[in-house]
Amino acid sequence: MNATDAIPLVHASLGERELAAVAEVFASGWPAGQGPKGKALEAQLAERYGVGDAVAVSNCGAALHLALMALGVKAGDEVIVADYTFPAPAHAVRYLDAVPVFADVRPDTGTVDPQAVADLVGPRTVGVIAVDTVGLPADYAQLQAIADRHGLFLVEDAACAVGATYQGREAGALAEVACLSFHGRKGATSGEGGALLAADPAIGADARLRSSFGIGSIFDQSQVVGLPIPEFTEVGYNFKLSDIAAAILQVQIGRIGELLARRNTIAGQYGQLLADESLLTVPHVPEDRTHAWQSYVVTLDASVDRAAVAADLRAQGIGCGHGTWATHVQPVFASEHKCPVSADLFQRNLAIPMHAELSENQVERVVDALRASLRAHSASTLIPGGVA
Repeated sequence: MNATDAIPLVHASLGERELAAVAEVFASGWPAGQGPKGKALEAQLAERYGVGDAVAVSNCGAALHLALMALGVKAGDEVIVADYTFPAPAHAVRYLDAVPVFADVRPDTGTVDPQAVADLVGPRTVGVIAVDTVGLPADYAQLQAIADRHGLFLVEDAACAVGATYQGREAGALAEVACLSFHGRKGATSGEGGALLAADPAIGADARLRSSFGIGSIFDQSQVVGLPIPEFTEVGYNFKLSDIAAAILQVQIGRIGELLARRNTIAGQYGQLLADESLLTVPHVPEDRTHAWQSYVVTLDASVDRAAVAADLRAQGIGCGHGTWATHVQPVFASEHKCPVSADLFQRNLAIPMHAELSENQVERVVDALRASLRAHSASTLIPGGVA
């Protein structure tokens, strides 16, 4: 098989416009963080999402960390987090010596179950982090009602959901604070990067200051006549996003509609081709929301040997992955509290290629290979009376 025949799981849609934007930064002489391009990106994000402030940072994990600090989370506090996700929310909670409490998810969407959240609220609970699972927004109307009833904050981890919507509102603007990712597999990317979006400008100001060692923008200070010498009054972090990445993202944010339209087409093709496949279930999107399709994740029948299917696909040059994680079973977060739905999805989900560069023929090839492998590695096809 030639390398050109491979179908990668993910592929970033970066081209000449992004290269031109980077060239502008090189010519400007300021490639570092919190410079002109960073400010322009933050203004672009604040306008797009209709928020009080937007802070560009190095990644979504940094945004989550900054959000919890700005919201006043302290050691010993409990924060309810969606269990079925990349474990960044739980990491952010633990950074502050607080306690992540894992909430199970809906079996049809993989998003956090509001009833599970409600059942976990206790005397030490201070907030909730919901996750837009692999690009699908959670149930924010119910989650916000729970948060309001108990006086909790609600943070939206919209890492995977740039371009998605919930009840007509854009993912990233569904809670008082939201965190975005611009990692290489996202709908808008600079390779790495993230942003914190806050309804309250004070939250944004706190995050921006902490993201630059607690002393603010060196670029701004360099524009002042004289010699301003900032003072370090508290411990901060180096979570700045470079102006190189910010320039790329300005282009990418403008392309969200174009790239999402292509992902939607691919998802529709997968859904149509796999609709009658008895050995898997295609993603479910409730009528009140839309999917960003960061990933296309199918749920395999319990009779299927997922590892064997993955090995088959990869041997044919077709990228695939396990979907995402059941956080509560990871060794670093091992918890006696069980999330059975999340644990089940963790065992049975399979991510297949999804990116804006996929061709119709490639999608058909993925589906053909997947169907053949399902039958080769399903116990139900190997016994009398099994699926034909």
